Amino acid sequence: MNQMTSRRAVVRVPSGPRSIETVTVPVAEPGPAEIRVKIAGAAINPVDLGVAGGVFHKLGLVHQPDYTGLGWDFAGTVDAAGPGAGLRVGTRVAGFIDGFDRDHGSHAEHLITPAAHVAVVPDGMDLVEAAVVPLNATAAAQLVDLLGEPSGTARRLLVTGAAGVVGAYVAVLARDRGWQVTGMARAADEPFVRGLGVDFAADAGQGWDAVADAGALQENALEAVRDGGRFVGVQPASRLPEERGITIEVLFARPDGALLASLLGRAAAGELPTRVAAVTPLDEAADAYQAMAKGGVRGRIVLVP
Repeated sequence: MNQMTSRRAVVRVPSGPRSIETVTVPVAEPGPAEIRVKIAGAAINPVDLGVAGGVFHKLGLVHQPDYTGLGWDFAGTVDAAGPGAGLRVGTRVAGFIDGFDRDHGSHAEHLITPAAHVAVVPDGMDLVEAAVVPLNATAAAQLVDLLGEPSGTARRLLVTGAAGVVGAYVAVLARDRGWQVTGMARAADEPFVRGLGVDFAADAGQGWDAVADAGALQENALEAVRDGGRFVGVQPASRLPEERGITIEVLFARPDGALLASLLGRAAAGELPTRVAAVTPLDEAADAYQAMAKGGVRGRIVLVP
């Protein structure tokens, strides 16, 4: 009997989108509390461009002997479940795998993941649409948790990159927590940002009580925070030094199945935007990464095996 195989997108010597190749590997079985997911869609995120470009290899975060797997986000169907997984074969799920040092990723036909890291996709929600939610919405929710609650009159929040996927989620979730949110983006994106139910700004300005730097502007965004304010960054490898009494936090998103379940529910209800920019076959991953790298993509390109 022939063993089942699975394709995955990887880089051996990472040097950008053109270094991506597809390899075929044996399909593994899930262990205790794990599931195997047959992937229906997997979004490409900026972090994936960094892995393919060797950014995290240079930082010493990747030590794979043969190749590095690509992809974090995924949505699909459980096709095998280990003991104690608590999810039945055929269940539609979404999630993301974290960490950089791995030979597998979500840009593949199958993956194995802890059952606790995924959430059931609501009935009626398309799996390709669900694939753009996990990493970005979880990151946004965890970023808002780092911001904490607004206090007294200190509730003016600037969200950089508000037209981006993470920034848009941060704007909505922070608004719901009581922050008075202004989203910063290019002028052309003003209608989208205002459509999130927040104010709009084309530049950072100064004097904000807090800045959620979803656009990764770093020092330029920190300058916009008032003395004694709050700043949350999104680049763990480039944490800014504290200055002017500003409290600085840095997001590193971690899988949280229960949190993701609530976020998928809100996305399915239309309360959080799900923007699929394009759907591309897995075998054309290099072209899709190239399109993302050029910039200007609103939403996410989703790879489909």
